[in-house]
Amino acid sequence: MTSGKPEKRQAPRLSVRDQTLETLRRRIISLQLPPGEPLSENELAQELGVSRTPVRESLILLREEGLVQVFPQIGSFVSLVDLGRVAEAQFVREAIECASLNDLVLDAPAIAGLRDILVSQRDAEAKGDVEEFFRLDEDFHRELLRLAGHESAWTAVNSAKAHLDRARRLSLIDTRPVSTLIDQHTAVVDALEAHNLADADSSLRLHLRGVFEDVKRIQASSPDLFSNGTASRPIRRSIARLS
Repeated sequence: MTSGKPEKRQAPRLSVRDQTLETLRRRIISLQLPPGEPLSENELAQELGVSRTPVRESLILLREEGLVQVFPQIGSFVSLVDLGRVAEAQFVREAIECASLNDLVLDAPAIAGLRDILVSQRDAEAKGDVEEFFRLDEDFHRELLRLAGHESAWTAVNSAKAHLDRARRLSLIDTRPVSTLIDQHTAVVDALEAHNLADADSSLRLHLRGVFEDVKRIQASSPDLFSNGTASRPIRRSIARLS
């Protein structure tokens, strides 16, 4: 006899290859494996406690995604940040997120939820936890899509923005203070609370496009982190990690 409660479904267990792929992709996007970093199948397999096969298969898939470059008889490297892919991902993200503003259904609890995220972002800033802020930044933008009834679109946004996310993380290390980004988020919420969609749209576009100015500044000081459109071998370079 059942209790009448719905059974809790467990998330499907990832294969070793998928776990390896997820781990390596996360490390590349988070800059734990920075642009130009050499990748050794043997070392990665030993570190992750797996055989070379899932590592090799993962590197092939990451190559297809543009996150890994393979140079015959030289080796595999984390790819440099591709400015073309950054621009493409930004186009997709801006188109989806700004269009969704027209479908937002906002009430007092919805606004309060967005402001709670902003408070958490201020806390992360105060602690100097840039990694936590990045997670909360993702939460903020995903929540806007959810409130518009388009949360499923986050999958399309997320899959397109691997190079964009690396550029965003570099900007958090080297250029824009986190407080500026929080102020921009706040401007979006203030406009939405005032039912001013025009201001919300312009504030969100300004916020999303800021990465381009950041990239220009980073590229000027660290051009070796970015692809110049050729398949030149990356030069290993140490960069600051997000704390």
